[in-house]
Amino acid sequence: MAGQRAGASDGGAGWWENEPPQGDAYRQDAPYRDDAPSQGVPRRRAGSHDDAPAPGGRAESRRAQARGSAATPPRGAAATPPRSGRRAAPAAEPETESAGGSGAGGRAGSRRAAAQGRRKPRRTKKIIIWSVVGATVAVVGSGGYVYWRLNANISAFDGEGISKDRPAAAEADAQGRRPMNILLIGSDSRSGNNKDLGGGEEGGARSDTTILLHVYADHKHAVGVSFPRDALVNVPKCMLPNKSWTKPQANAMFNSAFSVGNSEQGNPACTQNTVEALTGLRVDHTIVVNFEGFAAMTKAVGGVEVCLPNAIYEKDLNPNLPKKGKEIYPKGVQTVEGQAALDYVRLRHGIGDNSDVGRMQRQQAFLSSLIKSVKSKGMSPTNLLPLADAATKALTVDPDLAGVDKLLNLGTSLKDIDLHDIKFLTTPWHYEKERIGLNHPQVDQLWAALKADRTLDGEDASGGEQSPAPSEPAAPPSSAPPAPTANGAGIKVGVYNGTTTAGLGTKAATTLKGANFTVTSTSNASNQNHATTVVQYGSGQKANAQAVAALFPGATIEAGSTAGIALVLGKDYAAGAGAGTATSGGAADPGPVASSVANSARSADDDVCSNVSYGS
Repeated sequence: MAGQRAGASDGGAGWWENEPPQGDAYRQDAPYRDDAPSQGVPRRRAGSHDDAPAPGGRAESRRAQARGSAATPPRGAAATPPRSGRRAAPAAEPETESAGGSGAGGRAGSRRAAAQGRRKPRRTKKIIIWSVVGATVAVVGSGGYVYWRLNANISAFDGEGISKDRPAAAEADAQGRRPMNILLIGSDSRSGNNKDLGGGEEGGARSDTTILLHVYADHKHAVGVSFPRDALVNVPKCMLPNKSWTKPQANAMFNSAFSVGNSEQGNPACTQNTVEALTGLRVDHTIVVNFEGFAAMTKAVGGVEVCLPNAIYEKDLNPNLPKKGKEIYPKGVQTVEGQAALDYVRLRHGIGDNSDVGRMQRQQAFLSSLIKSVKSKGMSPTNLLPLADAATKALTVDPDLAGVDKLLNLGTSLKDIDLHDIKFLTTPWHYEKERIGLNHPQVDQLWAALKADRTLDGEDASGGEQSPAPSEPAAPPSSAPPAPTANGAGIKVGVYNGTTTAGLGTKAATTLKGANFTVTSTSNASNQNHATTVVQYGSGQKANAQAVAALFPGATIEAGSTAGIALVLGKDYAAGAGAGTATSGGAADPGPVASSVANSARSADDDVCSNVSYGS
């Protein structure tokens, strides 16, 4: 693997069983096969449906009484037989005189004549009633059948494999709403028809894609964080198919967690345990989607619009080919579904530096486009039923999500999020030889912000009640000096937390903005052991640095090595500001994530061709 970029191999994935690593080659030469449509449930007819009416009864008695009249056909005359397959019609009533007659005539005849006059409206009324009842039953029955069908599609993984040592669940806000963390895993299992779509001959399953979707308590914001599959992390103990548990594994590849046990279904519980241990966030639900289901979902929505920065050739899809081959996908915007959609999200070679990093960016762009497509078509049952059918066939979920009603509630909770407020980003990372390492403390600050339900730009989206602003500003204590005044109009300042106390950057930025300074970034300093607050300035910026320092009593100024102004907060400021403000949920405010991380995020409404490649 020497010389390969991160993401170019699945080496080391079998640490738990000491087997040789498996490759990641895949082929695209097999056609996509749709499943045969499921057959409807035929209606059953009662066994007595075509039986002839039983003889006897009052009608037969009346006919027997009338056989002696002149209107009765001669004895021995042949009766007209009923047509084959039809029920025999009752014999016709004999005509009688209505004036002064007896027996079958007289008042009885009048009653029969009246009854015959009423019989047709009564029959019509019955038809209408049964038509309404039948239609109602059909609607209710079809709904029940659809529910049964979708419910039967869903499979759940074994919840016994979920760790008992888990982060605490998020607290509800004043309205009873909670943030949700949903773990989305794309499985490259080669079982069944997945093999035709993903290629490769090896067994088992790997996590081709893993995204933690954090839905904020206000249900107006969401952010999806991609985990590089080659990232080096600590995998906690996980349950094997035989119910025994592995030992924790340090410095293992992230996607090796899904392969623990080497089963065709993968090990979603182990991946969930790994994410919880890594982030400190409790995963509320886990959803696994396989190749076949993914392809079917893209067909159900009529395709997804994507963009390629350059044309893709046969060798890009299968690097083992000796030649470049034919062009498979052109450069630019195009709509893909089925196999082509799967190729797009799995494609690694032929774009950028051939790494998994660029592929994650295209996966984020694809999901953004998919969400946009579903929302643009509306959320009606007509539009959602084909997608729901395809999706439920593709899903393996945690036991608490195994039901159509639960999935429906989950989907409903996401429908009001605006596209611009759905963000995607990748964990802060760096190359570590052929693998990927996570950047600290930036990644820690990201998890802290999500735990506090802070958006990437620092907004509190916990949904809690905000404290009302006082009608009049409170008078400062008599012992405190008056707040210094400054006018920072036109002065740009970068804010850096030089301590381990969370939330200082947000406090300082608020102070600066209140004095009309422009805050360009808020992040952690490279050294977080600063005793005092320092304002560093570039050439020609000394006067502006002094204006900044005036807002932070005790701060000193010094010439820096870079242009502009940087405010580095020290422990003296932490002592005066306290240990961070409290959010509505009671947790310390961690402040916004590093600006470099926040600025790398894409919104679901971004241009489809933006940010779909990494490296050269």
